[in-house]
Amino acid sequence: MTPEVAVTGIALDDWLAQSQVFDYRGHQIRWWEAGAGEPLLLIHGFPTGSWDWHYLWQALAERYRVIALDMIGFAFSDKPRKYRYNLLDQADLQQALMQHLGIDRYHVLAHDYGDSVAQELLARHEASDGFLCSMCFLNGGLFPETHHPVLLQKLLMSPIGPLIGRRYNRARMARTFGNVFGPQTQPDERELDGFWRLIEFNQGPKIMHLLIRYMADRREHRDRWVQAMQATCLPLRVIDGAVDPVSGAHMVERYRQLIPNPDTVLLPDIGHYPQVEAPEQVLKHYLAFRQQRVDVTEEATTPA
Repeated sequence: MTPEVAVTGIALDDWLAQSQVFDYRGHQIRWWEAGAGEPLLLIHGFPTGSWDWHYLWQALAERYRVIALDMIGFAFSDKPRKYRYNLLDQADLQQALMQHLGIDRYHVLAHDYGDSVAQELLARHEASDGFLCSMCFLNGGLFPETHHPVLLQKLLMSPIGPLIGRRYNRARMARTFGNVFGPQTQPDERELDGFWRLIEFNQGPKIMHLLIRYMADRREHRDRWVQAMQATCLPLRVIDGAVDPVSGAHMVERYRQLIPNPDTVLLPDIGHYPQVEAPEQVLKHYLAFRQQRVDVTEEATTPA
């Protein structure tokens, strides 16, 4: 039985003060680390950053060595104007940080855009000697055929994408977030202020049309990623906000159709950001996953 654990948020200024920096291909990448024990890599989504995990950070750090970075083009990391942004490069970045830290094996908890980065890591894991221990997905486009992009994403993918990005502002962001959060778990003004700081830092809206190319990456690599999920022996779980119009219950239905022995948790009335909307529930179900699926598997495979 997983005990109930309280979650405590971290103010954005305090979060930023805890960051460190490392170099990736000549660019400065912000990253965070806390706790001790088995390494757990947290991978954020689009269009925000690793502050998305701030409600879960301290509780997870009491149990694991938690690590996160702002991917290139996101939040407080560099946002170069001339850069070939793609999901495979973001996976390279995650692996570069783990190599920088000397970590050979780790668990992954991912969300949204980060789910696709995690899928690429899983495909690499399956094609190698293996470096992952478990993987847990929150709401994300695991299957392009079930991903329902919001209007902003569609416009950014269009020929007028650069113009849309330049005109993106806090009010438009608030409307978009309001549409994808659950009706009873809407972000408050403090959270919206924080999300906007992540996006607008270093003129981030001007590169949003470059970042959005990840939707094409998902289509290109879909079969390889799904095959890796179908073939893996790695413990997998999906924790999903059911009323998310982008990747809610309809995505989980597809997951159950395609993935053998699917381990899924649907959170009623929760939208696209369960780690923000219902962090206690996410923590409860993630810890249960670790206790029931991961730790048991590791004990069974560890030589006596």
